[in-house]
Amino acid sequence: MIILLLGGARSGKSLLAENAASRFPKPIVYVAPAVVEDEDFARRVRVHRERRPADWDTAEPGAGLVECVLSAPKATLLIDSLGSWVAATADFAVDAVGLCDALRRHDGDVVIVSEEVGLGVHPSSEVGGRFRDALGTLNSQVAAVADKVYLVVAGRTVELEVPRGLLAPSDSSGRS
Repeated sequence: MIILLLGGARSGKSLLAENAASRFPKPIVYVAPAVVEDEDFARRVRVHRERRPADWDTAEPGAGLVECVLSAPKATLLIDSLGSWVAATADFAVDAVGLCDALRRHDGDVVIVSEEVGLGVHPSSEVGGRFRDALGTLNSQVAAVADKVYLVVAGRTVELEVPRGLLAPSDSSGRS
C-alpha cells in the first residue's frame, strides 16, 4: 500500500502520517530527506523525533531518497517529506521516475508526506516558482502510483479520487 498525504504548513499531515504508519507492520523506518540548516527547522525536527515511538528506525538520506527506498529492508516506510527532498536536491532536479519505480518495488507499505504549495500566493522569486513547479510535478507523479491520496487541511482529510468520466485524461485517440 502506498499512501500520499498532501497539505499545507501546519495542516497536521505529519501526525496523520505517523498514525497511519503505526497501523502497518513493523519494523517502521522514518525516512527524513531534509537537510537541517536553521534553528527553527531543527526545533521542528526535534518535536517530530520526540513524538515518534522509540522502536522506529530513522534514515536521513538527504538528496539520496531513491537509493534509500531501493536499499530499504522489508519495512513500513514513512517518508516525510517530498518538499524536503526537492529542497535538498541540486537545482530541484529530483528523479521522480526513479522514486516512483522504487516505491512500486519496495517490499512493504509506504506512507508519504508532501507539501501542497500550489494553493498559496504566487512565489515572489524565480527560485520559489521553480520549487513550486518541481514539487507540484513530483506530487502528481507520486499520486499516480499511490493507492490512496489524501489532502490534509486543519487536521482533516479529503480522499482525492482518480479522475473519471469527463475529467479523465484523454487517450491517444482523444477519447476519455
